[in-house]
Amino acid sequence: MKLNVHEKPYLPEGRHVVKITEVDEGRSENKDVPFINCRFENEDGFINQRFYLSEPGQPILAAFLKAAGIEKTEVDSKELKGKVLSIEVEERSYEDAEGKEKKIKQATHFEEAGEADTSDRF
Repeated sequence: MKLNVHEKPYLPEGRHVVKITEVDEGRSENKDVPFINCRFENEDGFINQRFYLSEPGQPILAAFLKAAGIEKTEVDSKELKGKVLSIEVEERSYEDAEGKEKKIKQATHFEEAGEADTSDRF
């Protein structure tokens, strides 16, 4: 059997400099909360991260936007594509709406990428 793989692996845990390559909008399955989903990618792999547009999600969204170099209080999600930043990938457990334990990888601890030329990393 021949296998064709046309996708990068998930980024391993740890700190990575990434570029935002996709931004999608949606609503959560259970509570209908709006979110944006960003794909963070570099030569080693990718990770998707949702940012919920709710009151509890505001500090996380603010830290993410600051790390992406956006200082405005209002931004169009399309402006995020192409931004470069540093993220930490970690795994965490949570209980879903049905009470089942789930594990996910997530992007956290957003920081500016710094002055280094990162154009060869993508």
